[in-house]
Amino acid sequence: MDMLLWYGLYLEFGCGQYWYWPSGFSCSMVKGGQRRSWMERSNRIAFGKIRAGQVETKLKDLLDREIRDLRISVTDRCNSRCTYCMPRDKYEWIDHHEILSFEEIVRIAGIFIRLGVTKIRLTGGEPLLRHDLCRLVEQLTALGSLQDLCLTTNGSLLVDQIESLAAAGLKRVNVSVDTLDPERYRQITRRDDLVRVLQGLRAAKQCGLSPVKINTVVQRGVNEEDILPLIEFSRDNGYAIRFIEYMDVGNANNWLSEKVVPKAEIFETIRKRFPIREKGRDGDNAPAVCYEYGDGNGHVGIIASVTEPFCRGCTRARLTADGKLVTCLFSDEGYDLKGLLRRNASDDEIRALVSSIWGRRTDKYSEERLQAMNSAEGYKAKHRRKIEMISLGG
Repeated sequence: MDMLLWYGLYLEFGCGQYWYWPSGFSCSMVKGGQRRSWMERSNRIAFGKIRAGQVETKLKDLLDREIRDLRISVTDRCNSRCTYCMPRDKYEWIDHHEILSFEEIVRIAGIFIRLGVTKIRLTGGEPLLRHDLCRLVEQLTALGSLQDLCLTTNGSLLVDQIESLAAAGLKRVNVSVDTLDPERYRQITRRDDLVRVLQGLRAAKQCGLSPVKINTVVQRGVNEEDILPLIEFSRDNGYAIRFIEYMDVGNANNWLSEKVVPKAEIFETIRKRFPIREKGRDGDNAPAVCYEYGDGNGHVGIIASVTEPFCRGCTRARLTADGKLVTCLFSDEGYDLKGLLRRNASDDEIRALVSSIWGRRTDKYSEERLQAMNSAEGYKAKHRRKIEMISLGG
């Protein structure tokens, strides 16, 4: 990123080719030998006349995917140690001074909204470890223009905070529940929080959040037998539920393809007990394929990143807790936005950088992984370095 900042960004907006020099050089643009003020030209050329809640130029990557969703990690700390996410006991945590403040997060979120983002998800680590998170929710809600503001959490602290979060404007919540068996829950998370997690689910529903959704990562030999009990639990209590194929997120979980329970198997397990019919994806960019129960009592989703990749519909950008823009869950690098913020860059400069990064985006990691898995050489997860899940969130 530093090299980009010093050597400039090549921007292409369909109306000519421009070089832009951010901090360290004079803020100007050059077209055909003509030098013009960046502040004078940026809104008209790059973004149109941007007004609150309105986007006149849709930002697309090289695979024609718009930017619609922003997932914001508010901390890399977590009070669980789930085997598929952060199995180690010790990590090198981000220094507190490097974590984005709420004001910095809100400023970046506003820039992304003007670029076309309509949905924001707060993640971690465990986001509820971030002190006074309801204040951030309130500030993001005040930005307007968001269709959705939601939270992904392990749920252990939810019962204590959900009332203030709902009052601040949180619309819905996803809670990780991989089993209802207390001993198996301890084995997966290495914590004894299941009772509090279930209390948090009930409290979220009582506060009027909708949907209250359960996320379940299914692993061969670990919790595939929990699929039906979780289905029954979600139906009995009015929760939505999504089953997620075990993915090679980060580098620490020692992922093996043999531990993946594929979508087809999950589907058959459910169908044998509960008649279901496919509804498809909720929009063309949703990660889950949704199914409706035959009796109309709710629905279930399956996220099949491994066996049925959905890269071509991915509209999600991610912001790490220390201010890096990441364009894929399986990326090995991020682009520093915090540096621009703390060097007093203008919103126009930051928008230009984000536009340039997204405009060059070609990520389709899950498609490439599936191709490798089906090849003679096979797929070797350890050969591909990735940012750890604790920094990116889900």
